[in-house]
Amino acid sequence: MKGINRISSIIMTLAVCAGMFLAARGEQLVILHTNDTHSLIDPDNGEGGVLQRKALIDSIRKAEKNVLLVDAGDMVQGTLYFKFFKGDVEYPLMNMTDYDIRILGNHEFDNGLEEMAKYYKDVKAHRLAANYDFSDTPLKGMFDPYVIKKVGGKKIGFIGINIDPANLISRENYEGMRFKDVIETVNSTAQYLKNDKKVDLVVLVSHLGVKRDNDKINDYDVAKASKDVDIIIGGHSHTLLQPGNTGVFPSLVENSEGRSVLLTQTGKYGKYLGYIKIDLDRLKKSDGRDYDYRLLPVTDRFPESKLDKRMAEFIAPYRHVVDSVNNRVIAYSKYDLSSDDRNGGYANWTADFARDYGKGKVDSLRRSGMDIPPLDFALMNVGGIRHDMKRGVVTEGQMLSTFPFSNHLVVGKVKGSDFIEAMKIAALRGGEAVSSEVRVLTDEKGNLQKVLLNGVEMDPGRDYIYATIDYLFFGNDDLESLANSELVWRDDREVSVPILEYVSRIGEYGYEIAPDLNGRFVKVTAIPGN
Repeated sequence: MKGINRISSIIMTLAVCAGMFLAARGEQLVILHTNDTHSLIDPDNGEGGVLQRKALIDSIRKAEKNVLLVDAGDMVQGTLYFKFFKGDVEYPLMNMTDYDIRILGNHEFDNGLEEMAKYYKDVKAHRLAANYDFSDTPLKGMFDPYVIKKVGGKKIGFIGINIDPANLISRENYEGMRFKDVIETVNSTAQYLKNDKKVDLVVLVSHLGVKRDNDKINDYDVAKASKDVDIIIGGHSHTLLQPGNTGVFPSLVENSEGRSVLLTQTGKYGKYLGYIKIDLDRLKKSDGRDYDYRLLPVTDRFPESKLDKRMAEFIAPYRHVVDSVNNRVIAYSKYDLSSDDRNGGYANWTADFARDYGKGKVDSLRRSGMDIPPLDFALMNVGGIRHDMKRGVVTEGQMLSTFPFSNHLVVGKVKGSDFIEAMKIAALRGGEAVSSEVRVLTDEKGNLQKVLLNGVEMDPGRDYIYATIDYLFFGNDDLESLANSELVWRDDREVSVPILEYVSRIGEYGYEIAPDLNGRFVKVTAIPGN
């Protein structure tokens, strides 16, 4: 069935790239859009790949008179291309693809503002960021709040809107940048474009996402509160917003005046290209229901002759380095482990690794004379696990790509009350990576009831020694109470290094990676002790 569906998708895409273009009447605009590619340069099991995406884009550009190409952020971070080369691969490839408009995702900040400025000064696309003020940073003058494109006698306004960095981006990586209110910025800028600049269509390019992330504003909030926004091209939440969907993630939302706003997003890893076709002759009488929105699969169906030769030659030396690491087998996995499962085997394995590593470090500190109790438990973030682990071969490159961030393992002292508060947040979003000593008991809705450590309820007034990463230790990922922790020790190496050593030893000893698959966030109806 999966094969049939894929063939159907390919046929649909080819139809779009051929005769369906010819059926349009009047002056048309096609907006192509991408988001959250996360450094997936090469196809993954026949899906995605920047060369394949460029071939699809080129076929549409040949068939259509008016085409604009837009990216909604997070082009980088997630494979060895970024881990090894920082941005030397992704940024030139975006320029070679001839993007018209780009905005920032949160992962563009991963190496700090100075590093970002080094790459963004050469970005050829219009760089938009309406609610980030970079005046006191190395990015000063590089971004505009909006751009107006004149197409077929019409004025199309594009606004760039960015996510609240608090507890998402490490503070030192956006120091000096000021964040402006999302809805206020969107509405004032859109109103200015419609009323003062007399634009005919306002397109918001957003990296807010469509999922509820604690109290952060998302695209649905913006759409409902808007008056002058016509289309929202989104990213961040890795959601495949299906055209015409009326379920949990609808593609149409009524604005403050009851008019439909079109919301789009292409998932992640560049496996789809977003396609919006707009009849420019009917703009005054149209709304989100009248735009032709589609998701075009990006696959490896294009022959080599259709791939961009200059891009292919540019990628080749980098791919040689990446492939040499990706092909080095170091262990085997007994199970298929999902990076998206917040309360499953991969999360458990990651936390148990941190516990074992942290325990060894604490024992070493104790032997050296430090007055510190033994390690109690470990906490890691599921969001730091970027790829699935399939049953069977595990490679060095796979592990480095799965844990790509420049985080460092730390040992800290945390008050029980602060850890319990963090678990309230973790429980409401479906779980987090906690080691085997911990059980988090919740009701059916995910509301925290108790935190157990080795079967005993955690004491809010007691100090505990725990292992985690510095990103969480400083209160990021919305676990703000952990920022009250006291630092005991910090590893000099990025977390991927000890993880790689750990996995390699498993392979050398002839063991398989076989984590506990049972959830450690447990929904209960009768709470023990009540």
